[in-house]
Formats: sequence, structure tokens, C-alpha cells
Amino acid sequence: MTSSKVEIGPLLPRDAARCAAIESLLFAGDSPWPAQAFRAEISTPHNHYFAARDGDDLVGYAGISVLGPEGGHECEIHTIAVAPEHQGHGHGRGLLAALLEIADTRRAPVFLEVRTDNEAAIDLYRRNGFEIVGTRKGYYQPSGADAYTMRREHRSAPPEGGRP
Repeated sequence: MTSSKVEIGPLLPRDAARCAAIESLLFAGDSPWPAQAFRAEISTPHNHYFAARDGDDLVGYAGISVLGPEGGHECEIHTIAVAPEHQGHGHGRGLLAALLEIADTRRAPVFLEVRTDNEAAIDLYRRNGFEIVGTRKGYYQPSGADAYTMRREHRSAPPEGGRP
């Protein structure tokens, strides 16, 4: 069976229920977001949320916040998630690229938290210029799992017509 090409585009309020379903699969032990939280995040002006879609099927999502004053922006990645049956095909990498493009157009550094035991995500972030800058003990609740805080320095805006 062949699948259509996964495309990255805007996450829409109508996607909230599917996001919550993926969230509950991936983050069951750490207070997964309900659909209402996704709708609220998507509607906040300083947030940018993206969807990975295989045809009509939402297979992943990601979000970033742009914080601070013009000329002094910082960005914070809120989440990147790919449904378990779609992991390992580069969809997380595509979602991360969309988030980093938001930061790069503002020449903003990017911060995120990631579970210390999520080796696949840590590797993805390192390959994209992130470095561990700290550890947050007991960050994820209610599991009490630790998180690394990672940072990527600002980059120049991507070239016209494409992603870096």
C-alpha cells in the first residue's frame, strides 16, 4: 500500500480532537492536552501551529511561540508530536523545519524542553543546532520525569523561495 506525500501546513481548530487523541497516546503519563487546549493555543496570535497531513489524515502537529519585543524575539517550541504509526518517516523533521523557519525569519533563538529519556527527539534537535543548556528536575507531571532545556542560537532568515 502506498501513501500520499505528507504535507506540512497550518493546524486548524477542527484538528483539535485528533491532536488530543495523538497526545493521549504519546503523553499518557504526563497530562496530555485536551482538545480545548489545542483550540486555545491555535487561536493565540503569538503562536504558530503546524500539521503534518497524509491526505486528509492528520499524522502530526507542532507549535512554537514568538515571545518578546520586535527586534528582541525569542521562540519557544511548545510541542512536536507524530502519531506512533507514522514515526520514523521524517515527519517530525518536517514539522521542526516549519517551526525553525518562524524563528529564523525573526533571527530569534529557540528554546525547548524534552524528556531526558527521549533519545530520538534529542538527536533530532542536536542535528538541527540545539544544545543542552540545563536540566529541569521533575518537569513533566504527574510522572516526575526530568527534562533537558535546549537552545538553538538565532539564524539568518531562510533564502527566498525555500527552507534552509
